Amino acid sequence: MKILLIGYGRMGRAIEQTARAAGDQLAGIIDIGNIADLETIGRVADIAIDFSAPAALPAVAAYVRATGTPLLSGVTGLSDQALEVFTALGRYAPVIHSANYSLGVAVFRRALEEVSGVLKQDFDIEIVETHHNQKADAPSGTAKLLLDAIDPKHEMVPVYGRQGITGKRDKREIGLHALRGGTEAGTHTVSFFGQDEVLEITHRAASRQIFVNGALHTARRLYHMPKGRYVLQDILFGGSNG
Repeated sequence: MKILLIGYGRMGRAIEQTARAAGDQLAGIIDIGNIADLETIGRVADIAIDFSAPAALPAVAAYVRATGTPLLSGVTGLSDQALEVFTALGRYAPVIHSANYSLGVAVFRRALEEVSGVLKQDFDIEIVETHHNQKADAPSGTAKLLLDAIDPKHEMVPVYGRQGITGKRDKREIGLHALRGGTEAGTHTVSFFGQDEVLEITHRAASRQIFVNGALHTARRLYHMPKGRYVLQDILFGGSNG
């Protein structure tokens, strides 16, 4: 597989190292400092893998529209409006965006879709995520992904911490709490609190390598697929593209 790598931070460098070790080729490396190069390089790879920053999305989107290059994006911190760009790009190429490419998190999300349908009417739900002290966004993109699995129709009310809140907990709320410290790669726990019972599901990442491995696994499948906007569940478990 020939990769155009966009974003050369910690994730980008880890993807480069792992891809080369697996025998993949890098057609080029684009970072924020030379993002304008996307206007002129043309189609040079089987797939573009983007772990850059939200500010690069307009240039990346223009590149996909111009070249039809399949795109795997792991950029976090994007607004809901920005995420709609990926749906539009599906007319030009196979495209996927996910805040987390861990295969374990993909199974976690699928389990939540099943569990929450049974429990959320009668159980209080809280999400706690923990990351290293260099993480810029809070709550994490993965926490938002898990929230969407629990409440896909956005019928409940996310509460980001409870400072200043008085009165008892509302049944319609879902608490989201972000912890930051040290070198924690990422831990996410969803708790369902019922009458005299608690169910907790936790995923722990020991290192960034799980995200790298999952992204490359997904990329190898994506670039063979028809045009369309995909979610990780489509790639791993089958399903229709969006």
